[in-house]
Amino acid sequence: MLLHMASNQQTRPGIGELAKDSARDRIGVVMGAVGGRVQIRPIGGGTEWDVMPDNVVALSPREELSARLAIKNANSRDGL
Repeated sequence: MLLHMASNQQTRPGIGELAKDSARDRIGVVMGAVGGRVQIRPIGGGTEWDVMPDNVVALSPREELSARLAIKNANSRDGL
């Protein structure tokens, strides 16, 4: 699911999708929004961090491939 913004802006990732926090250069999964901020959880799990909506961006194809490979590798180590 993508959240749609004004036609002159790009769409940004929705809940459950991979996203990048451009301010911190970190990648994670969008968990929701609280108090005007987007919450992103690290790919490997852990505590979410808050991100200003303007700093939540879609991953480049290379970033997405790398992130999905990291998830697969972690799952194989955990026996999933």
